[in-house]
Amino acid sequence: MEEKKFDLNSIIGFVLIFGILLYMMWQQKPTPEELEEQEKQAQIEADKKEDVETTKDSTKVTTAEDFSAVQPGDSTRLADLKNKLGAFAYSSTLPSATDAYTTVQTDVLDLKFSNKGGFLSEVILKEFVDYDSIPIALIQDGNTSFNINFQTSDNRILNTEDKYFQPTVTKNGENTVVSMKFKASESQFLEYRYELKPDNYMIDFSIRSEGLSNVINSSQEINLDWSLKAFRHDQSITYENRYTRLTYMHEEDKIDKLAQMSDDEELITDARWLSYRQHFFSSILVTDKPFKNATIATKDLVQDEEVDTVFTKEFSSKLPLTFTNGDADNNFQLYFGPTDSKVLKQYDYDLEESIPFGWGIFGWINKALFIPLFAFLSGFLPYGIAIIVMTVLIKLMMSFVQYKQFLSQAKMKVLKPELDAIRAKYKDNKMKAQQETMALQNKAGASPLAGCLPGLIQLPVFYALFMFFPTAFDLRQKSFLWADDLSSYDAIAELPFNIPFYGDHVSLFPILAAIAIFFYMKMTTGQQMASQPTQEGMPDMSKMMKYMIYFSPILMLVFFNQYASGLSLYYFISNLISIGIMLVIKNYILDEDKIHAQIQVNKAKPKKQNKFQKRMADMMEQAEQQKQAQQKRKKK
Repeated sequence: MEEKKFDLNSIIGFVLIFGILLYMMWQQKPTPEELEEQEKQAQIEADKKEDVETTKDSTKVTTAEDFSAVQPGDSTRLADLKNKLGAFAYSSTLPSATDAYTTVQTDVLDLKFSNKGGFLSEVILKEFVDYDSIPIALIQDGNTSFNINFQTSDNRILNTEDKYFQPTVTKNGENTVVSMKFKASESQFLEYRYELKPDNYMIDFSIRSEGLSNVINSSQEINLDWSLKAFRHDQSITYENRYTRLTYMHEEDKIDKLAQMSDDEELITDARWLSYRQHFFSSILVTDKPFKNATIATKDLVQDEEVDTVFTKEFSSKLPLTFTNGDADNNFQLYFGPTDSKVLKQYDYDLEESIPFGWGIFGWINKALFIPLFAFLSGFLPYGIAIIVMTVLIKLMMSFVQYKQFLSQAKMKVLKPELDAIRAKYKDNKMKAQQETMALQNKAGASPLAGCLPGLIQLPVFYALFMFFPTAFDLRQKSFLWADDLSSYDAIAELPFNIPFYGDHVSLFPILAAIAIFFYMKMTTGQQMASQPTQEGMPDMSKMMKYMIYFSPILMLVFFNQYASGLSLYYFISNLISIGIMLVIKNYILDEDKIHAQIQVNKAKPKKQNKFQKRMADMMEQAEQQKQAQQKRKKK
């Protein structure tokens, strides 16, 4: 270690620099006359600005305006405004006609309302941070546009997004009310009204007008255009983008989505709500009266993982507004918060349906079984342990399926010598060989379908869990072992380059899951290859099974490297348990000698065919007769 020495020259240097700074500050000290002038200017600025801070029930409101409005004597400027804005020129003569903002803080939201455009210029979720520990911002730095396009009675086309609104902040009980008015006069205005509750992600929002029936031409179409660029919040851009999607409810109860990984646009009818879902966070617009027609679109902004992407997708909607007797009266609600089923269920609009739990039976399994089960387990267990316990319970519940599969394979293995003998006997008559094979399997009570059908039962469970883990908000930023976030990948090494489809890191749980899958498939495919007789004219299934032994683990290794580590943990534990169950069944439950003896007993019993089996046998018999008849005609 290098020895520290007393450096006299450095000390002298610092003293000299400090002395020079003191001298410069003394030289720049203002004179008494300058101080008096500064005090006058400060008083003038204080008269021009309003800065109000009140704190009540954890709701904080701050307003700031630069009163640089048009002065009454500025006739040239006023004439120019009237030429551009008509009656709404009045809005630009007010002190609020500046690029100022109004801030409101609640228990869960930090909001900024912009005078220019009257809409939210910033929405920050106070309780959440992104992968880089930065507070989650749904709206910030101009990533949103909220605009009403309308025609005035004097044929001007106005857009509200670049016009100045006058803000006022009041209280309605515990709620904070923010009113933004685009004024034609003191009694004529278009108003955006926001009502915020102290501990709530939902904002009551309305668009109404007062006294504008002769100012706005309501005979023409008036639309609300709302667009939003979704910020990146997760480690993996590709993974987050896969679950960033525009979802909507229409025609009373139908839930649909725009394209997942490409640009898309649709014209929809009777839309009840629109969700700009950013994986674990959402911006949702709910209307009390369904939009008769709406044009919605999404644009994919992600190129690849190597590009340091700021935005994942851009959403946009064109929504018709309702005007009655020339005045607007439209009531909405705006939700800015987590894409968490527990939170979304608090509202009466089926907003939790915006979460991709899976369609049909898959979604039902998630909502009725896995979500409540995981919520119960994670209520008293660490999240990683809760995943393991849930996996054990699911595997035990499905163990009868594995038993049926293994039993079917064992029966086919016992019958294989007899089946091979049948195929050798009728090698020149494939139809007859098939008939005899089916007859033997029917008598013995052994059929390949008996092993396939139980396996099909597992598919809904498999797919439901595949949809559950990437959307489980509770897993977000929950650690387990080396995984910092069970809702994201568990990188144990960063690569100096990017591998296509794999990424620029190495995740450990997918590796463990791939190893477990390899050994499980080695055991199961070995049993299947031993039980499956070879059939002439058919693909060599043994070769295909050998390929699958290696292909499936590689697929797991590559595809899941950027997926939620909680899902890879589930597959790892699931396959370990499957291996254990198989070993128990093979060594302690099933006895091939007993199975063989039972098959012989079954063969001796008269076996009555069901209608399906009888029909298949009749069809094969007819086909055999037709074939023999054709052969006889060829010989003649």
